[in-house]
Amino acid sequence: MKITLPLRAEDIAKMKAGDEVYLTGTIYSARDQAHKRLFELLEKGEDFPVDLKGQTVFYMGPAPTPDGKIIGSCGPTTAYRMDPFAPALMDYGLKGMIGKGPRAQEVADSVVRNKGVYFYAYGGCGALYAQKIKANELAAFGDLGPEAIYKLEVEDFPVVVAIDSEGGNIYG
Repeated sequence: MKITLPLRAEDIAKMKAGDEVYLTGTIYSARDQAHKRLFELLEKGEDFPVDLKGQTVFYMGPAPTPDGKIIGSCGPTTAYRMDPFAPALMDYGLKGMIGKGPRAQEVADSVVRNKGVYFYAYGGCGALYAQKIKANELAAFGDLGPEAIYKLEVEDFPVVVAIDSEGGNIYG
């Protein structure tokens, strides 16, 4: 199934756990330290430096960008490290998450409660994912280096629905 981002409610509703999906549009990278900062901003009632409402976040582990390339190899990182922050971000308005591995029950519950989706990205496919990224720009927290938030334009970015909006879960 091909999906154009940002995610729309009707697209989320038709996706089921185990579906192969190809994403095209804008995603944002954000890892542990960026999630921690976003969570702290939420706790203080402050605005985010980038509006993530309705957006999809990729838990990306980037390698250095080679000369002449848009981005280096960029595979998914283990999603459970974002579990302490994910429910609050979903409640804020985040609609999609991309990572690898199972999630805590609280995260799965927040996906259902917020009618969102968690996508599994294939581990070991960082070079393939780099080819699917057509543009890359720093969006926030530049001092975090590879853990900063980057705005990525992707085309036919391959993922699998791991947790769907009705609670279907490939991890059981």
